[in-house]
Amino acid sequence: MKAGIHPEYNDVVFQDLASDFKILTRSTLSSNETIKWEDGNEYPLIKVDISSASHPFYTGKQSTRANAGAIDKFNSRYGRK
Repeated sequence: MKAGIHPEYNDVVFQDLASDFKILTRSTLSSNETIKWEDGNEYPLIKVDISSASHPFYTGKQSTRANAGAIDKFNSRYGRK
């Protein structure tokens, strides 16, 4: 790898504002805000609006029945005969 062209890759905490879910991971993002993690260390905090903890598709709150009707309607119009 060439030296000096890659961004820093550090530990950060992502916090979902909708569900207050937090995860410690590695990222090239950084922040001026910090948070004290369970291990006692402080990490940069990145706040996100939605994550898998609050997204309707991943939490099972999204309905797929409406899509099934649309698929049947499409197949009846344009499907093979």
